[in-house]
Formats: sequence, structure tokens, C-alpha cells
Amino acid sequence: MNPAATSIRILIVDDHPLVREGIASLVGNYADMTIVAEAAEGRGALLAFRQHRPDVTLMDLRMPGPSGIDVIASIRAEFPAARVIVLTTYEGDVLVQRALRAGASGYLLKSAVRTDLVDVIRAVHAGQRRIQPEVALKLAEFVTEGTLSEREINVLKLIAEGNSNKHIARQLDITEGTVKTHVKSILSKLRANDRTHAATLGMERGIIGF
Repeated sequence: MNPAATSIRILIVDDHPLVREGIASLVGNYADMTIVAEAAEGRGALLAFRQHRPDVTLMDLRMPGPSGIDVIASIRAEFPAARVIVLTTYEGDVLVQRALRAGASGYLLKSAVRTDLVDVIRAVHAGQRRIQPEVALKLAEFVTEGTLSEREINVLKLIAEGNSNKHIARQLDITEGTVKTHVKSILSKLRANDRTHAATLGMERGIIGF
């Protein structure tokens, strides 16, 4: 029997060639895994999935075109049984939640590729869900935190872009007083010291920037 016919067929999606090469080199050491395709951006990832129907897809989150989260949602909408592992440098709790809601079966930081990737691929292929322990701890840390409303997220995005309350009010067509109320709520929910700190936390947790 051809070993490739019984191995776990893998699609790698990442916009960095060296990352794809490193993963392919690692996976190539195992007889029960085969790389069937690679993609460097979101649209190409969806096309590659449709063409090759891999058993497991390794998905980066930030890349040209649709984000990894959007691609995961699109793949799962077309192929509900698809198994996708997020492979990223971002460990923000909100980002993890969004990826899981989109349909990801696993979440692994790139720093753990050499030690954990093979086991996670096998586990996800077997129907399990795997979240790296460090990521799970980050997720648990904020489980009781208040969730920002859609309006607050929009305000936070504009804060991160360096806009004043007056400019935010103009762009969102609300009063400056309403902006101040939103900012106060954002600082409280994020436990931020000031606007700059709030923007930083928003990026780190994946609330904005994706």
C-alpha cells in the first residue's frame, strides 16, 4: 500500500516561505504525514483546500487578503468536517475565542512547533481539540472580564490610530461626551491605565488589529 494514501494529508497556510519550509521539513520526518499543498494568503488557502481537501490545515492568522479567522470560517461553511489548527505568534484571549468560534480545532503558538506540532496534528486528525496550555491559561485569565461592545471596539480602534475624542466623535457621528463615556468604560473593562495602554492591550488580546 502507498504510505501517502494512508497518511495525514496537510495544507500549510502562511505568508512566510521560511515558516512553510520549516514546517514541511519537520513534518517530512514522519511517515504518517504528507504535505499536499501550501498557500501564502487567504484566497489561495481557500482554493487550495477546495482542490486538495486536506485532512488537517495549519492556518496562520495574519496574512494578505482575508484573515486566517475569515478563511477558517469560509472553509468550515463549505466543509463542516474540516479540521484546522491555528499556528500563530498571537496568544490573545479574544483572538483565541474568535478562532474557535470560526471552527478551529486547535491553537498552537509558532514557538512550540518543534515540540508540540506533530502531536497536535495527530490529535486533531483523530477528532480531538487541542489548545496549547499557555494559551488556555491566557484564555482563563480573562474569562470573567467584561466584553467590549461593538461601539467600544470601534472607539478603541480609533484610539489606537491616534485620534482625539473630538475626531472620534466626528467619525462615529456621536457627541464628544458619549466618546468620553465609551473611553471610560473601555479603560475599566480592560483594566487599562490610560488610552495608550488600552490600545496596547486591545492589540495583545486580539480585540483590534485583526
